[in-house]
Amino acid sequence: MSAADVPVAKDWWPLARPSESSNQDARPAGVQPELIVVHAISLPPGEFGGPHVEALFHNRLDPAAHPYFAEIHGLRVSAHVFIDREGRAVQFVPFARRAWHAGVSAWRGRERCNDFSIGIELEGDDDTPFTAVQYRELATLVRWLRGRYPAIAPDALAGHCDIAPERKTDPGPYFDWTHLYALLEQAT
Repeated sequence: MSAADVPVAKDWWPLARPSESSNQDARPAGVQPELIVVHAISLPPGEFGGPHVEALFHNRLDPAAHPYFAEIHGLRVSAHVFIDREGRAVQFVPFARRAWHAGVSAWRGRERCNDFSIGIELEGDDDTPFTAVQYRELATLVRWLRGRYPAIAPDALAGHCDIAPERKTDPGPYFDWTHLYALLEQAT
């Protein structure tokens, strides 16, 4: 292993299990993370637990395992980190690289959010409240990221619905932004 192959410490969250996805590429030259995007995902829709999210991010989702999987089988997507209902985190993409989580998107007039954002997926959907441990882990991760990437301002936190409102609804109506901000304030 050469020096170029050794991961930079700030690129991997120590509280997450690494599971690097091939669905990533380099950020544009000179671009650092400036935005954190919160997503929600459940596979199959409305069901929690199981290996399906990780399989999706590794292009190994079995299209025969569920009718919905056949619909999304060709997707090539990823997020930087996934936090399940129990608060367990898995990291799929180093933070210095571009994960494929935002799609067609814009934030404050700037398009291509994947270029300058970090995508965090929470196991959830539009119909179910998130768990207390998910909020705690998310707040811990956001604080950790802000400490390592100074371009992420305190107000640079958005939902997928905020950057792609015509296409996306996540993290959904049950995501409690007020609670997350309160947790973030407690640690400062």
